[in-house]
Amino acid sequence: MTNGGLEHKIKYLYQQNRRTVGEFSYTIPSMHTYPYQWLWDSCFMAITMSYFDIPQAKAELRSLVSKQFENGMIPHMIYWQHSDVPDHLKISWGKRQTSSITQPPLLAAAVSKIYDTDGDINFVKEMLPHIHEFHQFFYRNRDPRKSGLIGIINPDESGEDTSPRFDEALELGPTWSLAENYAARMELVKDWREARFVVKQRMDLKHWVRDLPFNAILLESVSQTARLASLAGEGHIAEWSLQHFEKTSKGMREKMKNDEGYYFSSMNSGEKEMKIDVRTWSMFMPMYAGLSTHEEAEQLVKLLNEPDFFSTPFGVPTVSLDEPSFDLENTWPWPNWRGPVWMGSNWLIIKGLRRYGYDEQADRLRGQSIQLIEKSGFREFYNPFSGEGYGAEGFTWGGLVLDM
Repeated sequence: MTNGGLEHKIKYLYQQNRRTVGEFSYTIPSMHTYPYQWLWDSCFMAITMSYFDIPQAKAELRSLVSKQFENGMIPHMIYWQHSDVPDHLKISWGKRQTSSITQPPLLAAAVSKIYDTDGDINFVKEMLPHIHEFHQFFYRNRDPRKSGLIGIINPDESGEDTSPRFDEALELGPTWSLAENYAARMELVKDWREARFVVKQRMDLKHWVRDLPFNAILLESVSQTARLASLAGEGHIAEWSLQHFEKTSKGMREKMKNDEGYYFSSMNSGEKEMKIDVRTWSMFMPMYAGLSTHEEAEQLVKLLNEPDFFSTPFGVPTVSLDEPSFDLENTWPWPNWRGPVWMGSNWLIIKGLRRYGYDEQADRLRGQSIQLIEKSGFREFYNPFSGEGYGAEGFTWGGLVLDM
C-alpha cells in the first residue's frame, strides 16, 4: 500500500466516524462499538488529522475541552448522544453526559502537533488554559503525598482496562475470568462514586496505582506545555510546567526505577509503596518522556529486540511473552491489553525510539504497523504472531501510522 493510498483510507475512515452535535464535531473511535468521544482517542485522532484536516483536528479538541470540569479534570468519556448505548458502556458514573474519571493527558501533544503543522499561535493560546488547568488538577488532586507521582483510581483511567499492571490492585491473579475483571472495575466505580470522588481522603480504597505510562505521558505533557506557553508569551505557565517537570522526573527516578534501571508502576501496600514488576510495553515509556539515560535506552532496545520478551513478527506485544499473564485468547467483546498489539502503544514506543536516535528500530515497527492494516484492516488490536485483527472494526487508532 502506498503512502497516498493509506492516507486515503484513513481519511475515509475518519469521515465515516465523524459526528456533529450543535456547534461541536468529534470523531468516534469505532462506528458500531464506541459511539462516543473518548479523551486520549480524540488526542490521537487530532494528531492524525493534522496531516489532512487541520480544521477538524482543532474542532476535535474544542469539543473535548468543552466538557472540562470546574476542577480542571477532563472526563475520559463524553456521551454526546445517549441513544443505543451498548451494554458494556452502561455505567452509572454519577454525572450527566460524561464519565467521572479521566485518561492520559495527551492534549498538549495534540496541540503541539497542530501548531507545528500550521503555526497557529492563536489556537495555542485558546487551548493553553485548558491544558494548564488539566495539569493542575492532577498535581492538586492526584498527588496527595506531593511526590510528583500521579495516582489513578481505576484501570480505565490508564486507557488499558485489562492490563496485568492492575491485577494486584484489583486483587486478581495473573489469570482471571472476564466477568471477574469487569466486576472488580465496576466495584471501584461504585466505591469512588459513593466517596464523591474526593481522592485526597480516600487513598485507603483498594486501587491507587501510580501508573508508569500515565506519569510518563504527563511528564512529556508538562514539558510540551512549557514550550507552548513560552511561544504564547505565558511565562507563568511555562515556569509552573518546568517546575512540575522536574518534580515528576525526580519522583519517577526515585520511586519507579529498580536496581537494574527499569521503570515500573507502583501501588500502595499499607503505608508502603511497592513496585508492580510485571513486564508490559509500558517499560519503554521512559524513552517517550526523555527520562531514560542513554545507557537505559540501550538496555530497553535490547529488550525490545529479544524474541523471548517483546520481539514478534507484527510488532510489540502489550505484555512480555514470558509473563504468566500473557494471553491472546480473551478477545472481543473485551479490550485485551494482555498480549495483543495496539497502534497507540506502538506510536508511543516509536516516539521514544526516534527521540533517542533508534530510527532503524522505529522504522521497522512502523512497517509492522502498516502490515497489520494491510493484512487485517483498521482493527482495535492484533495478534502479534499472525497479524489477525481483533475487537472493534473501523477503529481509528490505525491512523497514527501517518505520524510514526
